[in-house]
Amino acid sequence: MPRRPKLRIPITPENLAERMVYKTLRWTWPFYFVGALYVVGPVLAWLLAGLAALVLYLGPAIRPELRARGTIPPVVWGWIAGMLVMLVALWIGHLDWGLGVKKTIKSSIGWAKGWALLALFPLAGAVLPIRREVLIRGQCIVGLWTLALLPILFIAPQIGLPERIFTSPLKAIGGPGPEYFSVYFFTWDPASWTPRWQFYAPWSPFAALLGVVQVCFALEEKDHKWRSIGIAAGVAMILLSKSRMGLIGLVACTIGPRMLPLVCKGWAWQMVAAATASLAVVGTALLQGLKDAISAFKGARADSTRVRETLQRIARERWENEAFWFGHGTVQPGPHIVEYMPIGSHHTWWALLFVKGLVGLIAWAVPILWQTGLAIWDAARGPRGRLPLAIVMTLLLLSFGENIEIEAYLLWPGLMILGIHAAELQEEAARRRAARWRDAAPQSPLPSPGGRAITSPCRTDSAPSTAPAAPSP
Repeated sequence: MPRRPKLRIPITPENLAERMVYKTLRWTWPFYFVGALYVVGPVLAWLLAGLAALVLYLGPAIRPELRARGTIPPVVWGWIAGMLVMLVALWIGHLDWGLGVKKTIKSSIGWAKGWALLALFPLAGAVLPIRREVLIRGQCIVGLWTLALLPILFIAPQIGLPERIFTSPLKAIGGPGPEYFSVYFFTWDPASWTPRWQFYAPWSPFAALLGVVQVCFALEEKDHKWRSIGIAAGVAMILLSKSRMGLIGLVACTIGPRMLPLVCKGWAWQMVAAATASLAVVGTALLQGLKDAISAFKGARADSTRVRETLQRIARERWENEAFWFGHGTVQPGPHIVEYMPIGSHHTWWALLFVKGLVGLIAWAVPILWQTGLAIWDAARGPRGRLPLAIVMTLLLLSFGENIEIEAYLLWPGLMILGIHAAELQEEAARRRAARWRDAAPQSPLPSPGGRAITSPCRTDSAPSTAPAAPSP
């Protein structure tokens, strides 16, 4: 039996926008080696957004391969409006608490490097002619770098190499902390005093979620070789980061979108009904097992769980009592009980309430839930929605343990996929409207050269013609 040839699919960028994102992805690890990733992400976002605005402005006057995919989709407008509301809430919070002009300017620059990216990258993906395949292949190339460097990273603590290699001078630009500009071999876990790896992320739990994104992208790769590389790299990042959240994401964000089409299958609902009925017998045991699993999950890193829960409780109480609508304007130092971690960190939702109040929370919740609804609806219909749904699931999972805005600079390939998906849905809706208008348009008879009326070739009805037949010669 002849051997089946392996699939090899080359990817070549076809325009300026694709070259920008493809080369940036390929150079992810070199950028990390010089501590420049935190700078590259925002710069790329604003350059792509500026290019998108130029493309929309010039319209047909621009080069054909760089013309806009279409108008800005409604959900992307939702992201833009939400992030602008976030900026207004920031200004009002600073004004309410008298933080001064200097602090307000600094926080506004932080918004431009953080929250703004959640709107700029979807905008670029929705407008610029960037193919999914370019982003997927670029992410797999990042995985190849990761696998190539993995032996060095893994052996570093065994042979006594230091945790941190150096901190880049680029930290003078300003950022959340020096860890965003530092290059690490590994870090020591203070709870167990065992090594954890963070790869090109500022800390290990975030690296685990980047590994989940890596696997989700790789599963959509059509080339078998690159798919295997991407999946292997993502799993390695999840396991070596030793993050509980990463393990949950590996299961939920990869299997969930692929099982969603079952909601349209009758036999799946029958199985759900049978399983629900069986809960009357085994429900108590399952509930106890779930409680035990949750306790074991929290106990795996008890100190981390305690600090996070305490931070959330303090943030909730101070938001309710001190700054309900527009928040405190900025994070604030925490007490000794939370190991001096800033109040308003380690949780996007409670952090938003503390820093930007209820207005800021709504500004984030509306676009992310809107995007999630679109992804769920499309994933239930077919495979096109699987990757966008996996991305929004990862973002939501990340939001319950991290501050999403200060990590957007590494999540940008997924954010661009959300914009591309929104444009695809808009293009599909436009085609459907055009088809409905075409079908509903009246079919007027066309005159023949001999003066007899004939029907349009677009007609599909079989009604007999009422025109008299021409005499035979």
